[in-house]
Amino acid sequence: MKFFIDTANLNQIKEAQNLGILDGVTTNPSLMAKEGITGKENILDHYSKICNIVDGDVSAEVIATDFENIIIEGEELANINPQIVIKLPMTHDGIKATKYFSNKGIKTNVTLIFSAGQALLAAKAGATYVSPFLGRLDDISTDGLNLISEIREIFDNYNFQTHILAASIRHTMHIIDCAKIGADVITSPLSSISGLLNHPLTDIGLEKFLSDYKKGNK
Repeated sequence: MKFFIDTANLNQIKEAQNLGILDGVTTNPSLMAKEGITGKENILDHYSKICNIVDGDVSAEVIATDFENIIIEGEELANINPQIVIKLPMTHDGIKATKYFSNKGIKTNVTLIFSAGQALLAAKAGATYVSPFLGRLDDISTDGLNLISEIREIFDNYNFQTHILAASIRHTMHIIDCAKIGADVITSPLSSISGLLNHPLTDIGLEKFLSDYKKGNK
């Protein structure tokens, strides 16, 4: 399973890259704004900076919602760097644009997936990634992990090459559960990924090893 970090913060991206586990980045206008990145030129430049840090795919989201402007904006984003994946909305025009970019060999990530049917349409249109949102489904008392399982079964039935990118990850156990049911990728805040490092028995064991070493070297 690949690990993407969901942020526009360059320091966090560098930290994840230096840890040696980073496969890519997803971001969106809200995350850009959180970092104070506004204005078209600044946003495009920031995407370029992210691509210079990571080796893998970087999802860059379009703002437009109509087909013609999605294409204009998507092509502009794709020209930044070959690592750029065009992040498209799960809408009528978003699916049309997915097919358009797929035919041109440009990678796409169809976002805001909340049903297996939506994921199926995106895969049929040639999406590189589909992004089901676990956390937002959990927020309305719906099993987000079950959605991942349904998509996995459908994609395996028909050998779709579209990758399941589990998004809206809220905590470390979401990552473990996604790995168990076969998500291809997770994207999450760095804190959720870093949480995988921690276990109290590891801390206790290390403390004892160091204590015994100090006793033996007095």
